[in-house]
Amino acid sequence: MDTKELDTGSNDAISWLPHEVLGDILSRVPTKLAASTSVLSRKWRDVFALRDSLDFDDSASLKRNKEGKLERDVILRECFRNFVDRTLALQLQCASLITRFSLRYHVRDDSEMDHVVRWVCNVLERGVVDLHVSLAPHDEIFLPPALYTSKTLVKLSLGTKISLGKLPPDLSLPALKTLFIDAIFFEYEDLCYVLLPGCPVLEELFVRHNDFYAQPYCISSRTIHKLTVQYDSNFDIGSLTISFDAPSLVFLDYSDYALSGYPQVNLKSLVEARLDLRYHSKEIKRPNIWGLFTGISHIKTLHLSANSADVISRCVKHGLILPVFNNLVSLTFGSKNKRGWRLLPQLLKQCPMLETLTIQGLDGHISDVTMHTAKDLEHLKSLLGTQL
Repeated sequence: MDTKELDTGSNDAISWLPHEVLGDILSRVPTKLAASTSVLSRKWRDVFALRDSLDFDDSASLKRNKEGKLERDVILRECFRNFVDRTLALQLQCASLITRFSLRYHVRDDSEMDHVVRWVCNVLERGVVDLHVSLAPHDEIFLPPALYTSKTLVKLSLGTKISLGKLPPDLSLPALKTLFIDAIFFEYEDLCYVLLPGCPVLEELFVRHNDFYAQPYCISSRTIHKLTVQYDSNFDIGSLTISFDAPSLVFLDYSDYALSGYPQVNLKSLVEARLDLRYHSKEIKRPNIWGLFTGISHIKTLHLSANSADVISRCVKHGLILPVFNNLVSLTFGSKNKRGWRLLPQLLKQCPMLETLTIQGLDGHISDVTMHTAKDLEHLKSLLGTQL
């Protein structure tokens, strides 16, 4: 078959690509960079309007003073707001869809929140699917009601270190499958009894609280399959407990200080768990992790960090009886001290079906040990003896 080279009449072959292809290319680079192409020609201005992914970050409008604190450059912030407004107006003028919208914005007062509300409403009205809003450092944020009744949102990310106020009781996000919560203060039980029940097809939940108070003490969802909880806050955790009620959950990644109790752990479908439990000697000298380990004793794969080994060993010393992990076939174990290494032989006795053991931190190496016979176990014990 004869082929004919495309004669563009210039060295710019990219400009001859279809608008849709160019729009897809620009959607894969930062919005600010993509916008710079609009000065090339009217065609590129039209192509920029075809972007279905927009990301805005006002970090460039901040600078550090002599004391090292962030200060706002008034002119740059005004330029940033104008840029967002012009971009959204251009998209609207061309009737372009917005699939993904990401906004990182440092809010100084309520007047600046007016801009945020207008931008969020704009993309919600145009059926945004993936929405990321990270606001700081304003204390309480009132996002538009339309956010809580979107029928198109599939992925939602909210943060950071803010309060959303009282959530509306009619909250309904029927298409939401992924929810990322970064240091959000919820009114009493709003997370478990308003937000999560309003997401009937939610599959993945990520909750992070770093150096922030009032982390959620109960996570309850009938539908989620994957849950990541990362807590690193010691604000009044002395009497704190946490419950997990997620009967459909398959994967759990939980990082936190070992707490005073785990009243409810309903994770009957759980297959794999990653635990990073840390010891807080001042707040909780004797954590009670029995409920947590009993609730996950049916899993097949378990990853224990060196911190977790240290905590579990402390608890065993004070009377914790380890449950039998009858279904466990794969265990990853790490330790940073002799206390943790002493736990491993006891833990192995509680895992009658174990097939693969991955040891981390042995002589500074990571080694895989596949156990099939009692001889393998004896070899492992002798290996551990050099560490004790």
